[in-house]
Amino acid sequence: MSKQTEKIKLLVEKRAKAMLGGGEKAIEKQHQRGKYTARERIDMLVDAGSFEEYDMFKLHRCHNFGMEKKQFDGDGVVVGSATINGRLVYVSAQDFTVNGGSLSETMSQKICKVMDMAMTNGAPFICMNDSGGARIQEGICSLAGYGELFERNILASGVIPQISAILGPCAGGAVYSPALTDFIFMEEGTSYMFLTGPVVVKSVTGEDVDSEHLGGASVHSTKSGVTHFTAKTEEEMFEMIKTLLSYIPSNNTEDAPRTECNDPVSRTADELNELLPDDPNKAYDMYKVIAAITDEGEFFEVQPKFARNIITGFARFNGQSVGIVANQPSAYAGVLDTNASRKGARFVRFCDAFNIPIVSLVDVPGFLPGTGQEYNAVILHGAQLLYAYGEATVPKITVTIRKSYGGSHIVMGCKQLRADLNFAWPSAEIAVMGASGAVAVLQARAIKAVKEEGGDVKSFIADKEEEYTEMFANPYQAAQYGYIDDVIEPRNTRFRICRGLAQLAHKRQSLPAKKHGCMPM
Repeated sequence: MSKQTEKIKLLVEKRAKAMLGGGEKAIEKQHQRGKYTARERIDMLVDAGSFEEYDMFKLHRCHNFGMEKKQFDGDGVVVGSATINGRLVYVSAQDFTVNGGSLSETMSQKICKVMDMAMTNGAPFICMNDSGGARIQEGICSLAGYGELFERNILASGVIPQISAILGPCAGGAVYSPALTDFIFMEEGTSYMFLTGPVVVKSVTGEDVDSEHLGGASVHSTKSGVTHFTAKTEEEMFEMIKTLLSYIPSNNTEDAPRTECNDPVSRTADELNELLPDDPNKAYDMYKVIAAITDEGEFFEVQPKFARNIITGFARFNGQSVGIVANQPSAYAGVLDTNASRKGARFVRFCDAFNIPIVSLVDVPGFLPGTGQEYNAVILHGAQLLYAYGEATVPKITVTIRKSYGGSHIVMGCKQLRADLNFAWPSAEIAVMGASGAVAVLQARAIKAVKEEGGDVKSFIADKEEEYTEMFANPYQAAQYGYIDDVIEPRNTRFRICRGLAQLAHKRQSLPAKKHGCMPM
């Protein structure tokens, strides 16, 4: 056997060993937990045979606490490039079979390398998290590694899409990297995220809570809003990631992807003409409007379980990817609150950063009143949504379906926030407030006088409310000032949006020169 052959044989052997991560026993334990290994996960996500791994033989340099005896080629993370549906992506997957996936300085260097490559080559970065946290044996070096990761997350924000998949534990400072990315996916029943674990919580506060109720997928998808998507299995999660990528560009210099559309632009949705109930205080389902106007009725919702009074997600019109923001009358009457405002603001800013047009479907009676909202800074959160819409320079089309009252009218993509096209259904009610509230303020003295004279107060109020409704609860007053570009028949909504997006395809709008704005936080 020649020396060259021997060297090649050694390479094959070392590569085979590296592919086993922490070894066959560790892999078996991972499978027993119902979890896949790092490389198995990558293979499920990317196009077959497209993964190119980097730093397979990189080793950690820690010699404290016997770590020199726990050396595995590649350490605890697998990184590289691949394609998903033919598009370039960069991937890192923490390997729980190697020292519990705990982050070492070496692992940080590996992840930072592919993040830098993603930035250089303008491709999405996907990070799979399954780690016990910082590698305690490395002390400050492990913490420095996290700092390097966070800085790259920050620099990459708004430049390339960043996606985090939580497939196991993610605790302590490790949670900040996913929090800095654009979208977080969590696996139900297996993953969890928290800054301090149940043991620390118990010792400090006396509160007895398990990992699932402290930071599981159910908590972060419904209560905190930290995560955007949940999946029952890893396979389902990877399919969801692929779907998400199909709607967004690879970087901030590209336009959103277009697909072939077989759904006619001119298709009418006659059911929309009969959708709204006669009673303006009765609810209806905004999802029916979305399904009626988008290509093939398809809609990929973002944060579907959080702040249900506002709907955010991706859809297509004539093959063009758009972001939809819609109030949901069937959840708290579609009122805006702290959670709905920050959910909407975050989504609008992502769409604007990545050149995705925004379509707003408005039916909002106002902001939720009460001390709970005021104490939780509804003013600031509402201002975030206002800021996001006003700052966005992508094409913006707003359709007012029914109610659009007061401050909530302004924050939902009104003409003054530089919306390009503002349409309204004939049912639109655009005013400072609803009829009952307005009459109570405007006719307070008259109502008092009727009471004192022993008149029919209810009849008087009803007449004044009807008068106010005829005067203000329609779209024509806004239209006469040019704040509504056109009042449209509901069934033609799809056609008008598609034609509007075509008109705005080459829109150019910029912001005043500045380092960055100071968004209310």
